[in-house]
Amino acid sequence: MSNLKNIFQFGWPYLKRYRGRLIAGILLGLVFGVSNASFVWATRTLFDRLTPPEQREAAPVKKTSDTALARHLKEWQKSGEAALDPLLPLRGRPLDPLQIMGGMLLLPLLVFVRGSVGYLNSYCMSWVSERVIKDLRLDLLIKLNTLSMDFFNRSTVGELLGRINGDTMALYRCMSLGFSDLVKEPITVVSVGIGLLLIDWQLTLLSVMFIPFIIIPIRVLSRKTKKALHSGIKAGVSQDSLVVEVYTSIRIVKAFCLESFQIERFRNIYQRLVHIGMKSVQAKELINPIIEVISVMGLGVVIVFIFYTHKTIPNMVGFLTGIILLYTPIKKLGGIPIYFQQASIGSERLIGIFNLQPSVVEKPDALRLKSFSRELAFENVSFSYGDKPVLQNFTLRLPRGFRLGVAGESGSGKSTLMNLIFRFYDPTGGCIKIDGHDLRDVSVPDLRNQLALVSQDIVLFDQTVAENIAHGKPGATPAEIEAAARASYAHEFIMRLPKGFQTRIGETGKLLSGGQRQRLSIARAFIRNAPILVLDEATGNLDSNAEAEVQAAIDRLAEDRTVICVAHRLSTLAGTDGIIVLSEGRIVEQGHFKELLRMGGVFAGLARKQGIGVHGI
Repeated sequence: MSNLKNIFQFGWPYLKRYRGRLIAGILLGLVFGVSNASFVWATRTLFDRLTPPEQREAAPVKKTSDTALARHLKEWQKSGEAALDPLLPLRGRPLDPLQIMGGMLLLPLLVFVRGSVGYLNSYCMSWVSERVIKDLRLDLLIKLNTLSMDFFNRSTVGELLGRINGDTMALYRCMSLGFSDLVKEPITVVSVGIGLLLIDWQLTLLSVMFIPFIIIPIRVLSRKTKKALHSGIKAGVSQDSLVVEVYTSIRIVKAFCLESFQIERFRNIYQRLVHIGMKSVQAKELINPIIEVISVMGLGVVIVFIFYTHKTIPNMVGFLTGIILLYTPIKKLGGIPIYFQQASIGSERLIGIFNLQPSVVEKPDALRLKSFSRELAFENVSFSYGDKPVLQNFTLRLPRGFRLGVAGESGSGKSTLMNLIFRFYDPTGGCIKIDGHDLRDVSVPDLRNQLALVSQDIVLFDQTVAENIAHGKPGATPAEIEAAARASYAHEFIMRLPKGFQTRIGETGKLLSGGQRQRLSIARAFIRNAPILVLDEATGNLDSNAEAEVQAAIDRLAEDRTVICVAHRLSTLAGTDGIIVLSEGRIVEQGHFKELLRMGGVFAGLARKQGIGVHGI
């Protein structure tokens, strides 16, 4: 019951959007449940009409202390039988065409009505479920996009896929199947049970005695299933993460002959999944045979009792029909807890995502930044991802139009500096200002609209060339896209592609060379036309020929812009207006390229490792 309450509280904001169709589905489920009782009445009525007239007249009338409700139900039953009397055959009475049709079509018509109502119920519940899951997944993706970079740094792709697909699918099964059965099957049990009470209350009470023997093992096995589901979800996340990790790094896997090692990792995870899966199967599949054995035992006792008490044939047939009709609902009710347990685990995990708050939050009254006009200033900036500081008391002023080079060993704080400029993180000490405004006071979209990024980690999407360039400026015209391609020296190779600008470039742009991908990313920066350009090892992964082509495009892009260039290849910093050298999060050297070489300090040491001396390379 607690599972049902948690799921309903979580899902109601989505369900109420479609409450019209939901209510229709619930009402149809109620009608479906009640329609099952009609078979008990129909079979009893037909067999009663097969009884010879002399036996019907001689049958003793039992005096029972029926309740008012029971009397009303029996009167309603008799009035229904009287209304249908001309339409149904009766033993001892000549048949006419109407009675022949009635005898042939009564049960098929009941089956048709029951089947139609069941179909409409399932359709309505699935219609609602599909749209609820669509809305939920969209809201989940919207929420993920609001979270800060620290969340994504500590999360795996497999875990995120599990939340988006696995957890929402568990809720879908619960709503489309679990909710539907929760409406239909209890009503079926109640309505058929009332029909059985009207036929014979003694037999009904005898049958009810076996229900506790069904409920107890179901509850025990449901707890075991829940434990297996928790373990299964964790193992599934590990599997998804490993698949993403291996196949996004397949070149390295093959280059280092790591196929066997990775297969062994898969084997261990799948062995664990098999173990957990079998635990879950044991718990789930034991429910059905337990229900079947106990139900058949109860049926055997009922049959013996019928022979012992000499019940009439019509009552016996009607009662056995009702018992058979109760089997499927009870079996489905036994499986409902599993749907709700899966959905409860999924909703708990989704609630955990929805309850997260971004570490970088835009203020409600954030300043609108129209354009960058004066300077970017770092004032005693400190930052730490954990215990160890990455930047310490970093102070720097970068006037508009200045080209700054950033150098340093790995781990010196260069990438962190880039992250702070884009406000992927907020400083733990000090502040960064743009035109005198603290970045924390400025609208985040306005800030990032002043920035363009060209990184060594080239991120392109499985879309057309034109669409990838246009990501720099949503709504860009074809003319603007072409102009950006020409400016980045990408137009020539684009026109050689099978469909030119409409060519799809594959996942991460894998159908293009490294230099071509980088020139597309530069075209994306061109079309953005942002006043501040951030270059993060933009030519770090390119060969000498591709580097020359890309560097020419970068030089053109950097014209009339404020540039922050992080470079491992120090030769690319020769044309900057000034260079800072970082070590352990501090500026240890600062000056022009040749000046730093002559100083013979940290920068000169890094340059010598790359074959660069005071007089050049």
